Amino acid sequence: MRLLLTSDTHVPKRARHLPVELLDAVDRADVVLHAGDWVDAATLDLLESRARRLIAVYGNNDGLELRARLPEVAHADLGGLRFGVVHETGPAQGRERRCEERFPGLDVLVFGHSHIPWDTTAPGGLRLLNPGSPTDRRRQPYRTYMTALVTGGRLTAAELHRLG
Repeated sequence: MRLLLTSDTHVPKRARHLPVELLDAVDRADVVLHAGDWVDAATLDLLESRARRLIAVYGNNDGLELRARLPEVAHADLGGLRFGVVHETGPAQGRERRCEERFPGLDVLVFGHSHIPWDTTAPGGLRLLNPGSPTDRRRQPYRTYMTALVTGGRLTAAELHRLG
């Protein structure tokens, strides 16, 4: 199962549109996970129309329309793994411990907010992934998104992709 992970798209405030490379990756993915801060409903409409399956949440910059359409936290079983998606996880210090306590029973947590890519595994085995932002690099050298594969009940080939 091919996954695309993205967050913090911030259209149209930080970019006028999503990068073509990201949209091409949406078309190839079996499941798209978006960890919030869409800013406009048109971007949600676009990904809903292109993605085979979209699992998404709202973020702190999303208004009433997006909050009415999306949950704060989403859960899904994908290929035998229990995924969670949320926008904010608090400061980097202590994140693994906090997330294991807040999201017991998950195998993978996809989050956003910081625009800083993150890939760690907590002591209890929870994998935490932040794909960064494909539109706003915020103190990072590149704009980014992630892809991953779920094979045989395992998350494999998690890869960060840099955009120009």
